[in-house]
Amino acid sequence: MGVIVESNVWEPNPALCLFFFISCCLSIYYLPNSTRSSAIFDHAPSSSFIRFQRSFLLLYLLSSVMEGLLAVFGEYDLAFHGISRDQMVISLCIGYATALFVGTFLGMLSDLIGQRKVSLLFCLLHLFVAIWRRVTGHPSIWIASICLSLASTIFFFNFETWMVVEHDKLEQRQDSVNDTFWLMTFVESASFIGSQVVGNWLIGGHEKTSLLAPSSVVVIMALSALAYISRGWKEDPKSIILKDYQTKFRTYILGDKRVWLLSWTQATIHFSIAVFWITWAPTIVADGREVLLGLVYPCVLGAKMLGSTAFSWFSSGPLSLRTEECLVYACIIMGFVTSVVAFDYQDVEILLMLFCIFHACVGLVLPSLARLRTMYVPNDLRGGMMSLSIAPSNALMLFLLIQACSVLSYRGFYQNIENSTVITVAALGLCSAAGCMYMLQRLGKQPHQNWHKL
Repeated sequence: MGVIVESNVWEPNPALCLFFFISCCLSIYYLPNSTRSSAIFDHAPSSSFIRFQRSFLLLYLLSSVMEGLLAVFGEYDLAFHGISRDQMVISLCIGYATALFVGTFLGMLSDLIGQRKVSLLFCLLHLFVAIWRRVTGHPSIWIASICLSLASTIFFFNFETWMVVEHDKLEQRQDSVNDTFWLMTFVESASFIGSQVVGNWLIGGHEKTSLLAPSSVVVIMALSALAYISRGWKEDPKSIILKDYQTKFRTYILGDKRVWLLSWTQATIHFSIAVFWITWAPTIVADGREVLLGLVYPCVLGAKMLGSTAFSWFSSGPLSLRTEECLVYACIIMGFVTSVVAFDYQDVEILLMLFCIFHACVGLVLPSLARLRTMYVPNDLRGGMMSLSIAPSNALMLFLLIQACSVLSYRGFYQNIENSTVITVAALGLCSAAGCMYMLQRLGKQPHQNWHKL
């Protein structure tokens, strides 16, 4: 008589993804009238701006898919090629060290030489790693970590800076750039989900022969992006010299306490997101639970997409709040959710709900921070300010990774540091971010220094 062993593998309810999809569609369809009037799917202020916005979002879509394939299959690719968890920790150390000691200054380089050249560098870095992976099977873990870390840093600041500079050049209303902020977050999240679908389809059931297929997709997308940037992107030559740039940076960035508050908030958000993506899988499969992680991933990103659509409702709709006030509430919610995850992670359903709430807030916070940067940071200093603002986050992540003495186990973030400790640090950082936004709100009662036309 045979014994049937049932496999109890938990997976989220498929209706959850459907809920996020329908909610996003309804949120976009019923956008406030003042917002819809300038959205890309309605009447734009000018035909030149709508052409730019659509072409920019297409390029941003390609770049997001390249980044998404790295995010979805990065660790799987390393494990497939026999890379141990010790070596994975080392690769993370290399990546964060590169982002800290080199990436911090890429934003300033972008301000000095132009966003077009730095965007070309972003595409070339992805192209280099993808071709090497296609030819050799797997590139050096050092070189891959360095190149992809620099590419991720450029992705963070360069496209936003380029969009704002072009928007200002076209002399459009501030509502138009606000729409593009949340659309960027929406497109990025959708692209990451699409990256998972495309990667799974390419890999299929023939890992040994088709694992390199995602690299082929990156090659095609990188070449397409390079062609567009080279031929379709016209940029005025930069005239600012290094000495003048340093003077302005000290005055408007280092000398403005409002920018310091904004930068610290960005650093804590960046750190909490990094901690989430490193610890979410170990947390959800704690105590030996079997979970289909591939189905959890699109749920949390769907929540982020829904949160991004809420930006217009809170910025100019019937739920309108001051941006700083909205960020205070969002950071408090994120800090609370993160603290619950740190101290009680037994119920998978509750964990998934908390993950979705966290990412819904992330979807709202990212365009809100971009809007505040538009208010307080001059365009020609924006890239440098953004890359410098995430340096504390990269430094703290590097410090935590260096503490790893053995492996990145599912029992703890490191052998010396438990997952709960690291998540608690992220929660405390988010609470401090709420305090920074409250202080910024108090300071913001003075006339705003807005560098753009209203």
